[in-house]
Amino acid sequence: MQGSPGASLSDATPQLGPATGQVRRIGVLAAVAAAVYLLDVVSKIVVVATLSDRGPIELLGGLLTLRVTRNPGAAFSIGVGMTVLFTLIAVLVVAVIIRTASRLYSLPWAIALGMLLGGALGNLTDRVFRSPGVFRGHVVDFLELPNWPIFNVADSAIVSAGILMVALSLLGVPIEGRRTPSPTESGAHEPDPTSAPGPAAADPAAAASAPVSAPDPATAPDPAE
Repeated sequence: MQGSPGASLSDATPQLGPATGQVRRIGVLAAVAAAVYLLDVVSKIVVVATLSDRGPIELLGGLLTLRVTRNPGAAFSIGVGMTVLFTLIAVLVVAVIIRTASRLYSLPWAIALGMLLGGALGNLTDRVFRSPGVFRGHVVDFLELPNWPIFNVADSAIVSAGILMVALSLLGVPIEGRRTPSPTESGAHEPDPTSAPGPAAADPAAAASAPVSAPDPATAPDPAE
């Protein structure tokens, strides 16, 4: 369809705004966080219901041991005796991630923050709802590797998210994502009308078919001369 006079083609072409990418990245963050959170909560419920009264169970030839413990500290049983402090830190982490999501355009960052959010919410759920009381609840840990503290799914997600975020920072990947520059930003511009070629250069066929006028006899040179 012919645009109105004076309107450029770029004005008539619909452009996708950044909100499209923003919704997609927030969706990835929410999906990853929900998956980590559900896996952590369900695994803890199953472990507490089936392994609380049993001894350690060795799997994979002793590489992995299932051993149920209650951890009042942070990930990997760090900071025992500071349960309330770690609960407040978890709440702060969740709030910061939710605030950061408003400018989240990078897919790797969405995955990293989703794992961090899901892990923080998983352990926070234990601290709020498990004994001995609200904000003082002990976190259920049940995964044990050789020469490594006992941990759970939430701890694994938090540590993995931290490693990924450090790698993204070292690689210079911004949380806002890398945006494709517009034609104006990349140096492209519309042609200058003052430097446009003339009719003959624009249409060689028309120039070749144009009639050639005969010379004026009054101005033609005399052969005798």
